[in-house]
Amino acid sequence: MKKTIATLLLCSVASTAVAEIMVPMHLVTDQGVGEKIGFITVSQTTHGIQLKPDLRELPPGMRGFHLHEKGSCDTAKKDGKVTPAGAAGGHYDPHKSGKHGAPWGDGHKGDLPGLYVNTSGTSTQPLAAPRLTLEDFYGRALVIHAGDDNYSDYPEPLGGGGARIACGVVPEPASEPAPGSDKEAATKAEKAQPDME
Repeated sequence: MKKTIATLLLCSVASTAVAEIMVPMHLVTDQGVGEKIGFITVSQTTHGIQLKPDLRELPPGMRGFHLHEKGSCDTAKKDGKVTPAGAAGGHYDPHKSGKHGAPWGDGHKGDLPGLYVNTSGTSTQPLAAPRLTLEDFYGRALVIHAGDDNYSDYPEPLGGGGARIACGVVPEPASEPAPGSDKEAATKAEKAQPDME
């Protein structure tokens, strides 16, 4: 009986877990990953994903913003040239569409709405990504580009966003309960109960 109650408690705690991820964002250059500039909170909603930036020290204006396929913000060489956050790979495209598009369209799933940065260099305006779930984000990278995004491959490929100026790695979900968490307490309670079956 006690084992059943502990199991129910564990299931209850797991089902009420907050469905969001905080992604630390950093400036990136051809020298590598630089200063932390804030966070983007990625939340699961009934209408897809909500992205809530809390960023500073970015150039004002609209910025291309994408989910990239690999979870790294390191530099990478391509055609002999160092690319900031090049190790993040291309835009997340699990269906192999091979084309850039709008967040609600049929292009890359990683094509996100443009990120607005105000004149003071901060960004706090929430964005929606209706085609994505939290599972799409785990182990990938969020990348902010120097230019705007026209949601097309014309006249410039990949929306014309250009250079990568900021990046954040989306952590994998924790396999073990965090120390001090309710889930950890429920797991310990279940292990401490004698088997009454």
